[in-house]
Amino acid sequence: MRFGMFIPQGWRLDLVGIDSSEQWAVMNGLARRADDGDAWDSLWVYDHFHTVPLPTDEATHEAWSLMSAFAAGTSRIKLGQMCTAMSYRNPVYLAKVAATADIISGGRIQMGIGAGWYEHEWRAYGYGFPPARERLARLDEGVQIMRDAWRDGRVSFDGRHYQVDGAIVAPKPLQENGIPLWIAGGGEKVTLKIAAKYAQYTNFSGDPEQFAHKSRVLAGHCDDVGTDYDAVVRSANINVVIADTEAEVDARLAHLRGVYSPLVGDAATESMVTAMRGPGTGTPEQVIGQLARLKDLGCEYLICYFPDAAHDHRGLELFERAVIPALS
Repeated sequence: MRFGMFIPQGWRLDLVGIDSSEQWAVMNGLARRADDGDAWDSLWVYDHFHTVPLPTDEATHEAWSLMSAFAAGTSRIKLGQMCTAMSYRNPVYLAKVAATADIISGGRIQMGIGAGWYEHEWRAYGYGFPPARERLARLDEGVQIMRDAWRDGRVSFDGRHYQVDGAIVAPKPLQENGIPLWIAGGGEKVTLKIAAKYAQYTNFSGDPEQFAHKSRVLAGHCDDVGTDYDAVVRSANINVVIADTEAEVDARLAHLRGVYSPLVGDAATESMVTAMRGPGTGTPEQVIGQLARLKDLGCEYLICYFPDAAHDHRGLELFERAVIPALS
């Protein structure tokens, strides 16, 4: 099992209390820390513009700007977004942006890509909010455009949603066969079929039952389209709140309540904190047992979100020391 970590960028209210002039130093410091060690295979950011679970005036730093900055400031670690919303950028333009970032990084960019879902920021930024069918159709067309652009350096495409006429993407990415595609989402009829056709990686919920079910659906789509199911790496995102004792875990969750509640209210706060109680939360022994179950189900890659990492490294350090060695 390999491990990636999210760098706090504000989207999940994880830079609250840090002055905007200091936030880049915090993000960059965590990225360099991950790059310097050998515990983490990748670092990740979210592609969002407004905070969740409700829009606030708190910071949310833009994903692809961070990709280029991390590409220049690190030397080993892979760099991804979980996940880029296809409709936020023209796909051939996005292919060009990603190829440039890959050059800067020396060939370490990963393309997490999905259809997008956060209606408030769609409308706020003037994108409207097309129905899911259209958003997924754009995802399918856009992935084809990016794949061909990275492979051939020039792309033409005449689709229902996107038209490209001899667009040149030069230089191409450094990675052979282009930038790896992580197609995220669990939509069973469309998203997972797109993943079966084009993805090198998928990304599911960390809930074991859901992970097992989505894996079975993906396997069926792979059979239908003639893809080798075993060649698609299945990954999951997890929240991590870890401490030596259950009482310390509860104290950390209580602290998060205190951060979130003044900004989004008690009901939204409780929903956020409840969502933290997944397979990555507990004592080291509990977390290892919970994640071993995911590993047994075929999860080869975990991307970990530490809600307090910008302020406190204790949970991050404990996970690195106790959990990663047990599952790697």
